[in-house]
Amino acid sequence: MVTPVWVDHDRDVILVNTVVGRGKQRHGTKGKHVSIAVADQNNMYDHVTIQGRVIEQTKEGADAHIDKLANKYTGAKKFERSSPTEERVIIRIQALRII
Repeated sequence: MVTPVWVDHDRDVILVNTVVGRGKQRHGTKGKHVSIAVADQNNMYDHVTIQGRVIEQTKEGADAHIDKLANKYTGAKKFERSSPTEERVIIRIQALRII
């Protein structure tokens, strides 16, 4: 499955935020291998691919984290598309190979 996603990092761990029940959360379970392609915003043909392994999923801090990502990517102070019925989760990924 390939989908656009906002990414962040905590030192050398990649962080992806999603909603419980969505594909990224269902398939991004501990131990699974995943890949992330990061395109240069000025030239989509320049990119970096990170291959890694999911370390864990955590709900702790996930709501504040999506607000941080919204600010990083859109300048908004809060992620406006959040729904009170959605439960957010952070997927923590250990990078194993950078291409």
